[in-house]
Amino acid sequence: MSDPIKSTINEINSQTTSYKSEKTTGSSLDKDSFLQLLVTQMKYQDPLNPNTDTQYVAQLATFSQLEQMQNLNQSYSNSQAFGLVGMNVVVKSTDSAGKTTTNSGTVDSVVINNGKAQLVIGGNLYTLDQLQEVIDSTYMIKQGLPYIPKKVEATFDKSEPKDITFEVNLGKGETVATDVAIVLNGKVISDDKVSVKDNKVTISKDVFEELENGTYKPTIVFNDALYTTISNEIVIEVKGEAPPKDPDPDADNGNDTGDDSGDGSDKTA
Repeated sequence: MSDPIKSTINEINSQTTSYKSEKTTGSSLDKDSFLQLLVTQMKYQDPLNPNTDTQYVAQLATFSQLEQMQNLNQSYSNSQAFGLVGMNVVVKSTDSAGKTTTNSGTVDSVVINNGKAQLVIGGNLYTLDQLQEVIDSTYMIKQGLPYIPKKVEATFDKSEPKDITFEVNLGKGETVATDVAIVLNGKVISDDKVSVKDNKVTISKDVFEELENGTYKPTIVFNDALYTTISNEIVIEVKGEAPPKDPDPDADNGNDTGDDSGDGSDKTA
């Protein structure tokens, strides 16, 4: 006759070994595993010190709470997955050889397999555990927006008038710009006074010659898809005085010694 206590220990050890094997291969102890352990415990309990009904009820209540929490967590994870449709994401996957690959793309749809949500990206399925990064589409667009690499601080001296030139980045992708408009004192500078070439904007000196001395902050508007507008990044100081204009060479300078009598004779005293 076999020893009941020894049989109990052997079966529990066997169950534990089986659960450890499942966990090692990627599974985890779920509510069914705990229920099997409870049944084994009830089957092989010590007859000299049996568990009370209260203890069994407490354990069953614990398993019930565990099941509800697992279901709630799974529902929450699925809801998160549905919210990722249309978003740009980065996922990481590992093949059978242990090689890790990182892919990025848009979540086209979400499918539910065995109660768990999977992301469909480029025709491939990925679990939420493989999700590494979520990128907002607006953020993606903004990465290609035009901008001014360095704040512009220029000086226009009326005594030595020169064009004002500064560097810009015209953007890339869907938001690349090909031209700009400059707004100064609430008015748009005419196109013939502004030029763009090789990521540089040039404003003609004619724009500043008639301005009063002072500090001006033009606004630049790029013609990209979002009409990116940048203010307070360009500061131009106008100073000095314009040199006097050359007199009209055709004007009468009072030194004409010709005959004004009208008789055609040149009188020289």
